[in-house]
Amino acid sequence: MTDEEIQAPKPKTISREERRQMRAAARLYAVQALFQMEAAGQTVQAVRQEFETHRFGAVYDGEEMAEGDPELFRKTLEDAVNWQAKIDQMTDRALVAKWPIARIDPTLRALFRAAGAELIEGTAPPKVVISEYVDVAHAFFPDGKEPKFVNAVLDHMAREAKPASF
Repeated sequence: MTDEEIQAPKPKTISREERRQMRAAARLYAVQALFQMEAAGQTVQAVRQEFETHRFGAVYDGEEMAEGDPELFRKTLEDAVNWQAKIDQMTDRALVAKWPIARIDPTLRALFRAAGAELIEGTAPPKVVISEYVDVAHAFFPDGKEPKFVNAVLDHMAREAKPASF
């Protein structure tokens, strides 16, 4: 055998578009995981392991789920848990007085926590975070007014978290 035959295959390089899709999937999975943590009272470690082991790239009814960016997924979950009180306070300030965070839909609450984690600790520009989570809102509420609501709340939160970006 030659040295060329013995060498391991080169790892597949990920295109810019594939990387973007993996980050978008990680954001969607983070919202689902945060929802599941709240609804089922599960720990961040248990939910993270379940998603990374069983959900990333899983096949349901012949449909393959997207492969998520594990680093972004983990960081978003950890930051959302670590900064939850601050994120919830930011969200409350962005909501009208009659709608505190405790009264809003649990899916939206999970979305605001994931987005808030990225706004506080993430590296993506705030406008990218807003756009990405508005897309997540469209996935959960395709026919509703929620995506516009999400856009308005996240814009307020982003201006508070990173005012220099505006």
